[in-house]
Amino acid sequence: MKKRFAGIVLAAAVAAAGSLAGCSGSKPAKELEKIETTAGAGQESTETDAGNNKEAESKEADSPDDSLTKIQEAGVLKIGTEGTYSPYSYHDEEGNLVGFDVEIARLIAEKLGVKAEFVETKWDAMIAGLDAKRFDIIANQVGITQERKEKYDFSEPYTYIHGVLIVGKDNEEIKTFEDLAGKKSAQTLTSNWGQTAEGYGAELVGVDGFDQSIELIASKRADATINSQVALYDYLKQKPDAPVKVVATAGDPSIVGIPVRKGEDSLYKAVNQAILELKEDGTLTELSLKYFGVDITQE
Repeated sequence: MKKRFAGIVLAAAVAAAGSLAGCSGSKPAKELEKIETTAGAGQESTETDAGNNKEAESKEADSPDDSLTKIQEAGVLKIGTEGTYSPYSYHDEEGNLVGFDVEIARLIAEKLGVKAEFVETKWDAMIAGLDAKRFDIIANQVGITQERKEKYDFSEPYTYIHGVLIVGKDNEEIKTFEDLAGKKSAQTLTSNWGQTAEGYGAELVGVDGFDQSIELIASKRADATINSQVALYDYLKQKPDAPVKVVATAGDPSIVGIPVRKGEDSLYKAVNQAILELKEDGTLTELSLKYFGVDITQE
């Protein structure tokens, strides 16, 4: 009897232990295998998704831009220019937009197989207009500087312009660029010439264009301006009695190109190729002689 009772107690103890083990969260072997298999599948799926995402990103990064295609599909190349900067970009007596840069821009558009559409813009808003995509390129004597090259791709240079220091005819105080320190220089604020004047210590007086610079000097509201030599000569053709004179000429020329937003490689390559062709076939030289009487397209 005692032996039978002991067997019952032992059986009960084993059953209880098995029950407690089940409550502790242990799983049968088949269930554990199922969990591990599912977890492995989830990890593999995550890794596959990540791989697919990387592949998609890589394809997107490697895909060529469609900037030129969009322009050709629209049939229009939008060009930023001043329209007040003779002889580069201005209106003739009939009101037509003409000029050295205007003709070059029309020829570029022609080589791209589209029409040229000009968006006339004040110089100090020109670069911002390109950033805002109001136009595709600028044709308005944009000097190639290191700062601008960090943000835009420039075509092959198409003009080399010497800057001149212009003052009133009766001005005897300013004879060199160094004499600009503390003087007022009439400039478009974001131009190369404006930066040059500021570099010599001048206080800039903002203007909308070259003609206004000369007017401010004549009225003694500004002491001087640094600007393009050919722009001055063109101005003097129209107004030979203008009370101004040149007192100094810059040694290094300002190098000018067509800027295109970075990342628009197909458009940049097409514009650059157009400039190279116009240079090689002598068209740039012909236009320079037409507007300036000298070739400013050679270094």
